[in-house]
Amino acid sequence: MSWANYVPLVIALVIALPVVLSPISVYADRIVTRFSLIFFGNYISQRGRKRTLRKQLLRAAHIPTTYRTYAAKTAFFTGVAAIVGSILGMYFIWLGLAILAVDAETIRAVFPPDLHFLTNFVGLPTISVFELFALMAVTSLTLGVSFAGAVYWYRWWYPEYRGDERERRIEASLPRTIAFIYALSRSGMEFPKVMRILAEHQHIYGESAEEIHVAVRNMDMFGQDMITAIHTMARRSPSSQFKEFAENLASVLQSGRSLSEFLHQQYRDFQEEAEAQQEKLLDLLATLAEAYVTVLVAGPLFLITILVVLGIAVGDTLDPLRVFVYVILPCANLIFILYLLSATDTLTSTRGYENVEAPVDGLAGVRLADPAQTDGGRDATASVAAEYDESANVARLDAYRRFRSLRSILGNPLRTVVEQPLSLLWVTVPLAALIVLVRLPGVIDAGVLNVREFDDLLIQASLFVIGTFAIAFEVHRRRAEAIEAAVPDLLDRLASVNEAGMTVVESIDRVRRSELGALDTEMDRVWADIRWGSDIETALRRFEARMRTKIISRVVAITTKAMNASGDLATVLRIAASQAKADRRLKRARRQEMVTYMVVVYLAFFVFLFIVVVLSIVLIPSLPDGGTGTALNATSGGVAGPGAQNVPAVGGVGQTGSIDKDEYILVFFHTTIIQGLLSGLVAGQLSSGDIRTGAKHAAILIALAYATFIVLIPGP
Repeated sequence: MSWANYVPLVIALVIALPVVLSPISVYADRIVTRFSLIFFGNYISQRGRKRTLRKQLLRAAHIPTTYRTYAAKTAFFTGVAAIVGSILGMYFIWLGLAILAVDAETIRAVFPPDLHFLTNFVGLPTISVFELFALMAVTSLTLGVSFAGAVYWYRWWYPEYRGDERERRIEASLPRTIAFIYALSRSGMEFPKVMRILAEHQHIYGESAEEIHVAVRNMDMFGQDMITAIHTMARRSPSSQFKEFAENLASVLQSGRSLSEFLHQQYRDFQEEAEAQQEKLLDLLATLAEAYVTVLVAGPLFLITILVVLGIAVGDTLDPLRVFVYVILPCANLIFILYLLSATDTLTSTRGYENVEAPVDGLAGVRLADPAQTDGGRDATASVAAEYDESANVARLDAYRRFRSLRSILGNPLRTVVEQPLSLLWVTVPLAALIVLVRLPGVIDAGVLNVREFDDLLIQASLFVIGTFAIAFEVHRRRAEAIEAAVPDLLDRLASVNEAGMTVVESIDRVRRSELGALDTEMDRVWADIRWGSDIETALRRFEARMRTKIISRVVAITTKAMNASGDLATVLRIAASQAKADRRLKRARRQEMVTYMVVVYLAFFVFLFIVVVLSIVLIPSLPDGGTGTALNATSGGVAGPGAQNVPAVGGVGQTGSIDKDEYILVFFHTTIIQGLLSGLVAGQLSSGDIRTGAKHAAILIALAYATFIVLIPGP
């Protein structure tokens, strides 16, 4: 084939490369944006379907670009997709014609007898040049339009999808956000300052704080007054609940009504709404759990049984069974897990943690004072180089900053694993891979891999990785739950002591002497920081950095900001305690409901394992070893006696196919391991809303399936 045949394909790659690289490369994105505006910028500015609606979608999704740029890039991407699809269409029809040109004798010589039916579809008919041109034109046009339509649809579907995701997250975090605003407003702080503080804590309060950031930005950068900024924020928000709250808030601020009473009522209303939303979510999870058991546990079990029976009756069905077990079943479970993640992402959310010592890095460029000008017990006439080696100290400080994070991780590995369980995988995964590589020669016999021994090796390594992570995460989870359980009591006691007239420092000293459960040691450390000269805000920030939990972050944020407004923290602490108790109550109710779904998944897996084991130890071993034999002659209507002539079964019914027993049992073994892993992840996601909890269940189910096959079926 001539190199000229590949010129269109090279052109398609060159055209598509900047578009593919634009999401990850700034330079490619600039090139694409420039060409998009050159080709389609004027057209988008003058025309455009659904312009107002699409502008609102882009703003609601917080996509950082203008409508003109996004629409122009969409048109450019659509055009590129049409060109690439048309070029690929020519190669598609060329490949189809090349396949049809294969003669029947070649297929019979190359493919096994089971695939000889393909000879019925080959044989290139004689076509004219005009017919060939028309066929290529239709194929290119079809693929080009399909590619362009898919790209155009995706580009305008993505802002809507992202806006819907933000709406769910805003409404999930709205009760905590309103509680924060209510607490700070009761402390006497001006409302614009409350909004600015909330905008600074997006890492704690999530998407609702990001919406407040829109109003703060409009006030600080564009000079809008507070009421106009709140109205603008309401129009841009994708959440109807947040929009209603913002509009009511603006009305209260304009009318002069009591802001505290309004926020208190809104907090109660949205807390009730959160309980109603949780009920809906629990109903959804109940439906999903039933669907999972029916479709992805009972369904596969039924299909596997049917394939085994067909294999016994008409022939080998091992290949379809392998495709189902190794491809279809994992993909279906992964799709279900991804859907569960999107449905339960409001139950748990991760966030980054501020580095308390980070402000020190801002002093790196500050020139150090001349030691000769200071009174530090040094001789002012002495040489600066002799008394104070500035360059050496700066080098030490730079080295400390460079290796501070590594020292924090390696200095106390146990604390690192407890606080960040995922960091354990950086050790266990390479260690498990090394063990597999070291033991791999032992499972190779005469140059042939022993599949059963290799399975043992992989399963043991997987159990090591999953089990150690499950233990670390369980310790981390129990620690977080113990802290969350102690926080409401801590806040109530601090509020009571503060109401008695004590200052914040005196309140901490008094409360730390009482029994606080998981917070006893940490409150002693907070008091130690204060005694050693740290201010109360820095001590609380260090406390937050050590705890690394969302509830502690919210408490510290409310307390530190309220202290700057007023010394009377009792009301603020009461509000924070009420919010913490409400969160605990919702979480406890959710856990009680979800335990039922977890039990359902366990029972479904036990049934699955029981049926597979019965097939492996009862049905498969009772079959003949090979060939085909007459299993039943009832179709003849007679009885086969001594000297009687056996009548073959009609249509092959009653014949047993030749099957490989060991291979079927091996596939059953792999099925239980795969199902155990995926069912464990599903059980964790259903029980807690966090897939990491599923590591514990996956380790238990895999170990159970592995031990069952080892004890009952020594072969695999």
